[in-house]
Amino acid sequence: MSRTNAQIPEGTQLLRLATAGSVDDGKSTLVGRLLYDTKSVLADQIDAVTRASVDRGLDTPDLSLLVDGLRAEREQGITIDVAYRYFATPNRTFVLADTPGHVQYTRNTVSGASTAQLVILLVDARKGVISQTRKHAAVLALLGVPKLVLAVNKIDLVEDPETVFRDISAEFNSLTRSLGWDAEDVLEIPVSALHGDNVAVRSTNTPYYDGPTLIEHLESVPVDAEPHRVGLRFPVQYVIRPRTAEFPDYRGYAGQVAAGEVSPGDEVVVMPSGVRTTVSRIDTADGELDSAHAGRSVTLVLADDVDVSRGDTITSVVDAPEPIGEFDATVCWLAEKPLQPGARLLLKHGTRTTQAIIGGLVERFDEQTLTSTQSPESLELNEIGKISVRVAEPIVADDYNVNRHTGSFLLIDPAGGNTLAAGLVGDAIAAVELGETASV
Repeated sequence: MSRTNAQIPEGTQLLRLATAGSVDDGKSTLVGRLLYDTKSVLADQIDAVTRASVDRGLDTPDLSLLVDGLRAEREQGITIDVAYRYFATPNRTFVLADTPGHVQYTRNTVSGASTAQLVILLVDARKGVISQTRKHAAVLALLGVPKLVLAVNKIDLVEDPETVFRDISAEFNSLTRSLGWDAEDVLEIPVSALHGDNVAVRSTNTPYYDGPTLIEHLESVPVDAEPHRVGLRFPVQYVIRPRTAEFPDYRGYAGQVAAGEVSPGDEVVVMPSGVRTTVSRIDTADGELDSAHAGRSVTLVLADDVDVSRGDTITSVVDAPEPIGEFDATVCWLAEKPLQPGARLLLKHGTRTTQAIIGGLVERFDEQTLTSTQSPESLELNEIGKISVRVAEPIVADDYNVNRHTGSFLLIDPAGGNTLAAGLVGDAIAAVELGETASV
């Protein structure tokens, strides 16, 4: 069991991270090691893992057993999507999205990394950078993940670890540069998750490495929760009207601040109508607030009796985005049935859901070769491409490269309600250094 909120030290910073990697790279063991070394599992769980490890003839606890049960269920389709882990150190608290490693679960990597400020990408030192590594790195680049750590795992199993680590680091650095990361945003660390080398404790077995341990880096890496500052973005989730004797005329607009901040007295504009008003109060269950920042769920009370409904967005006046009815977007297709031009779907952006038509498929991105195919006939399961979209009701969106929260959306099957695609407003593929393109 992870720490409860009561056990998390007060005043620490929150870092959202995710893990990614191929099958058998040791991701389960690394996640188990992080939980174990930060004392985020209970003593009876450690005892159970120790007993199970002894029964298997192992000399040391197999920490992968702390997480493998859930992963096995997930990969058999019993549970859905991504498993979230919570742990803490004296300096930071962490929310870790643990994603599956199989190729067919690329869509889960998209889900887990979509809100991550940092991703730990694992490779097996004996295999180096493989096709799945390149695929994950390309997906993470498209998602705009700010920071990346390459954990070169099982470094204790190669004959010349220094040369292996140097060669893998050089190849990975070349890949990440082509994908748009700056050198200071990427760090390679040689680790042995099984023995704990360079995870929480600096290892004497890697004298060629003088950088931080993994946990030291996670505690200290500078990560801005909002790397691209924009003004207030407040999608309205619910209109609160008690109509009771105590609150006969109360009208509040509940939701979560998606970007920026808001304070009483701020002038705001309700989109897409464009009506301006002023915030008179910020209410919560615990009382009024002087201000609310991104991630805080609150109820805004406005000075004027304006028409505001679920799906509207309350924004700052200075940089309010124009409502858009047609736009280009980058999508990762998540369904077995291919996406084709002319498809009629539902688009969910923030709290607004509207009908949408796929006008055309502009290009398909090959994350292995970093090339694109122009005007493909379809997008298959797990494929990434640029499409044009037309919506029945305008949405109030920022380009994904400006703000990840207000620049993302889902495409939904109108018949069954299943999620068909994860989408990014704008051309995320343009940020990637492409090779030759082809037409079909």
